[in-house]
Amino acid sequence: MKNTSTVQKINLTEAFGSISDNWSPKIAGDINDVQVKLAKFQGKFDWHHHDVEDELFLVVKGKMRMGLRTGDVDLDEGEMIVVPHGVEHRPEALTDECHVLMLEPNSTLNTGNVITDKTVRELDRI
Repeated sequence: MKNTSTVQKINLTEAFGSISDNWSPKIAGDINDVQVKLAKFQGKFDWHHHDVEDELFLVVKGKMRMGLRTGDVDLDEGEMIVVPHGVEHRPEALTDECHVLMLEPNSTLNTGNVITDKTVRELDRI
């Protein structure tokens, strides 16, 4: 099988600087069937869950809260959380803007089991 991808480095500061909209993940890379996504968070997102996909959230800049029905978890820069599939959650930026790197299967829809005005079906690449 021929590998047609190119190897390149990504500067996270520059990549986040190129993102102008909030809650609209951008694909920064692919690892097998998993994508590395970058997004800027501002305010609260919508409650949702993913039936089959687990998600990893790593705070690169700012502070966020992962709302969970069992109790919220606050994350500072350099901290991460894994949300297992089936767990209802709501990300929230606790600072004016929060930069988050996510690892999730390429099948993951950002709003999971609900469709809202924040749903992004086709993600742009950085």
